[in-house]
Amino acid sequence: MRELAIGPGTKITLHFALQLDNGDMVDSNFERAPATFTVGDGNLLPGFEKALFGMLEGEHKTVVIKPEDGFGQRNPNNIQEIARSQFSPDLELSEGLMLSFADAQKTELPGVVQRYDDEVVVVDFNHPLAGRDILFEVAIIKIEPVQVH
Repeated sequence: MRELAIGPGTKITLHFALQLDNGDMVDSNFERAPATFTVGDGNLLPGFEKALFGMLEGEHKTVVIKPEDGFGQRNPNNIQEIARSQFSPDLELSEGLMLSFADAQKTELPGVVQRYDDEVVVVDFNHPLAGRDILFEVAIIKIEPVQVH
């Protein structure tokens, strides 16, 4: 029996950790139940999936995911100035406050208040991890073939 390597057509159970290059932990499930997903199901960004390709059960590694393979580069067009009058007068604004907005398709869109005054609120709609290198630590627990219908 040959060992099954991670690639298209596989279902993977793993532990993972996402860490910034300054040491800040973004997320980890090493102390919790492992995650299971099927390659290509959209649960993992393509750049993170690609880093797993070829790994075998029992392997453990850490790779650096560059912004273009992770959460993208920061886009200055995603920083918007919104009139203060568009917000409830009761809303207590603060720098770093995350707010939920709806886009034209009524999809929820998070934004972070960068700065504000009595006239304007500057909101950053970039993903908080955009433009950052991410250290992706992964331990592969199980690899199974996917049943195709």
